Amino acid sequence: MIGSLRGRISSKTPPQLTVEVGGVGYELEAPMSTFFHLPAVGEEVKLLTHFVVREDAQLLYGFATQDERRLFRSLLKVSGIGPKIGLALLSGISVEAFATCVKNQDVGALIRVPGIGRKTAERLLIEMRDRLVPTDGTSADTVVPPPDASPESEAFGALTALGYRPAEATRLLKAAGPGTHSTEELIRRALQAAARD
Repeated sequence: MIGSLRGRISSKTPPQLTVEVGGVGYELEAPMSTFFHLPAVGEEVKLLTHFVVREDAQLLYGFATQDERRLFRSLLKVSGIGPKIGLALLSGISVEAFATCVKNQDVGALIRVPGIGRKTAERLLIEMRDRLVPTDGTSADTVVPPPDASPESEAFGALTALGYRPAEATRLLKAAGPGTHSTEELIRRALQAAARD
């Protein structure tokens, strides 16, 4: 079991990143909530991890906080919820907002996340009611500078990786508004636009 990694970021393409530790590059996937707080490529980072072994793959997921990883692990215990939907949920809604959704049994907020239908949202709300642990308030405080590649193409790739159809990702990026934005800001604005729909 790999519980955490500390090393230098060698690449970032949301939602994937590679962290080099002692000459070995670990490929991870991370929710956008973690991506927003990653340092620049070449800088050191420490991430909590969750390791998934399947018949056809071994996958590593990275998280900035204990709360994110704890929620991700709880989500995986819900019938019909896999890592992809877990990442999409953490990318589209904060740990605190998810807890509020469960407390208020707010189906509407959950079905705005791509890949979450009404039945899945209802099952999540029922099964997560007794699993949520109070958050410890920890968070990362490093801001990500814009990456070298085109922010629009990076954001488009991240949105499609999170389950949005290409046409929908394009529409959300247009809704993010004009101006020069970093990849993370574009993704953030696009997810906010999706939440308003």
